[in-house]
Amino acid sequence: MRNFLNERATELQQGAIRAMFDRAKFFPGAINMGIGEPDFDTPSEIIEEGCIALRSGKTHYTANEGIIELRSKISKYLGAFNIEIDPENEIIVTTGGMGGLALGLMVTISPGDEVLVQDPQWLNYLSQIKYLGGVAVPVPTYEENQFRITAKDIKKKITDRTKIIILNFPNNPTGAVLGYDDLKEIAEVVIEHDLFVISDEVYSTLLYDGTRHYSIASLPGMKERTLVVNSFSKSFAMTGWRVGFATGNRQIIEKMTRLQENLVACVSEVSQYAAIKALSLMDRANEMTEIYKVRRDIVIAGLNDINGISCYKPKGAFYAFPNIKSLGKDSFSVANELLEKAGVITIPGSAFGSCGEGYLRLSYANSQENLKEAMKRIKLYIESSI
Repeated sequence: MRNFLNERATELQQGAIRAMFDRAKFFPGAINMGIGEPDFDTPSEIIEEGCIALRSGKTHYTANEGIIELRSKISKYLGAFNIEIDPENEIIVTTGGMGGLALGLMVTISPGDEVLVQDPQWLNYLSQIKYLGGVAVPVPTYEENQFRITAKDIKKKITDRTKIIILNFPNNPTGAVLGYDDLKEIAEVVIEHDLFVISDEVYSTLLYDGTRHYSIASLPGMKERTLVVNSFSKSFAMTGWRVGFATGNRQIIEKMTRLQENLVACVSEVSQYAAIKALSLMDRANEMTEIYKVRRDIVIAGLNDINGISCYKPKGAFYAFPNIKSLGKDSFSVANELLEKAGVITIPGSAFGSCGEGYLRLSYANSQENLKEAMKRIKLYIESSI
């Protein structure tokens, strides 16, 4: 029988993160510092709102772009970041942030288009770009600059084929955050070269030490050339509800809506009503952020107490990105040894790009007890093997 898969599907491969999780199944008792998911349950008020929606018959299709009540709430939420959005025409509710990202790329990438992506960076960007016939062009970032992408380095990578830049801040995997001046310089390059920005802001509420979130869409001349992608998954521990949103250029939002109509029709009505409730509970998101901050400090202190490892203190998200170069081993080997010998699940930095080699990604979305134990295990193994 012939192979009925097309060429693009044949080339799809499992990502390094999921591959590590599959290996971890054979090591019961391993502490999971690999998964990028809140360990909290969804706040009870949001769950109750979902139950109310179910009992009141909110179990049907909605408008392809999402219910107007939620889009209006999202518009008000974005107003706090100086982004003025028309809820009728400039917002689409999507199946998580991933749905918004995929739709946005699908309606903007043409075969051969170059998309600039920070290195290191969440690996799913690369696979989606490749699947759509685009060319991902890595823009290197460096620990000495806290992995902040710069306008100068972006400019070096621009060619006559460059069409899109993907920004992700706070960043996965590094926890890096861009300030207003950083974004202003990048916006100037974007406008000069007539480019489009996809700004992945799913970690925008997870900020520490008084750091403020700025969206490039709020800068002069940038709203029409930016698609902001966000999600309720990280901020409100709603990963399983699969609800996010994208906002920006109305022409692009309209085509994303038509594409969503053909792919999934709409987001679960129940999830949308739960998301409305979530936006009225920003205090709960802030409470979770404060807990993550304590956990961050435990992990960073623990890592910096290990001979052969150093780690800068990230200002956002819930990841640490420790430097392991002095161990003299590649990140894949170290991650596997920590799983097999120390019982701690981590992700090799090389999974996120060539600039990630020499680092590990550790998620501190886990209990303080588990994080302290993980630091003990890593320290014991590393210092006994060097």
